[in-house]
Formats: sequence, structure tokens, C-alpha cells
Amino acid sequence: MAEAEQPRDAAPKKKSRMPLLIGLVLALLLGGSGFYATWSGLILAAGTDHADGAAEPNPLPDISFVPVGSVIVSIGPGEDGRHLRFTSQLEVAGSHAAEVTSLLPRIVDVMNGYLRAIDPTEFDDSAALVRMRAQLLRRIQIVTGDGRVRDLLITEFVLN
Repeated sequence: MAEAEQPRDAAPKKKSRMPLLIGLVLALLLGGSGFYATWSGLILAAGTDHADGAAEPNPLPDISFVPVGSVIVSIGPGEDGRHLRFTSQLEVAGSHAAEVTSLLPRIVDVMNGYLRAIDPTEFDDSAALVRMRAQLLRRIQIVTGDGRVRDLLITEFVLN
């Protein structure tokens, strides 16, 4: 039995570092090859070739911006003295800019009528500006005709 026991003074076996080294080398190889495949456009390519250098940007569409004068409207009963100052621009096709400019008095009239009719409590809602913009754009598109006005850009919205 004494022979079966191992001496206590013997040093324990060293653990091999080979699996750790193989894992590190594989991680570096996989990481490097993944980076190269993504960078070169082999995977996740956005449709442009990075090897050619700078790609030509798409040309801008033919648009013009027609400024609409500031509209100042009283909100609610006159005792409160609250006013809304609203300034915007219309995004139009370049060929229709002159036509839309000639209709600006009618557009301002539609905007005044709509903004004056809004209930003062609606201004407290965070989504009110989005709804107002959509409503105004639809009314402006009715006045100008289909296909002339693409968008309404609000440049100033001050409520005091």
C-alpha cells in the first residue's frame, strides 16, 4: 500500500497552454478575416465598391423652396394675449416654383384660417406640430393642385 501512494514532495503536473494559444490564434484569424470581408464589401455591401475610391453621388432632384411670409395669429380668447408666429417654406418641383409663388396670397389665407381655428389646448400636445404640418400641407396641396407642392418645411414656430 505504501507503494500505491504518490510522494507528496513531487511537483504537480503543469497544465498545457496549447489550447489557450490555439484559441487566441483562431480568434485573431477569424476577427481579421471578418474585418477584411466587411471592409472589402464581400458581406454587408451597400451596393458601392470601396475599391474604386469615391463613388459618384446621386444627382439631387429638381426642387425649389418657396418662402412663405411669417404668419402671426392670436390664439384663444383675446384676454390671454397668446400669439403664434409661424414661418415656413414650401418644397416644390423646380418647374412649378413660379406657379406656386403666384398663389402665395391664397396659401397664406388658408394657413391663417387653419391656424386661427386650432383649439388652444392642442398646442400642449407633443404631436400637435406633426398634425398641424400634415393638415396645412394637405390644404396647401388642394389650393395649388396635385403634384406642385411636395412638402411643407416649418422654419419658425413660436407660441407666446
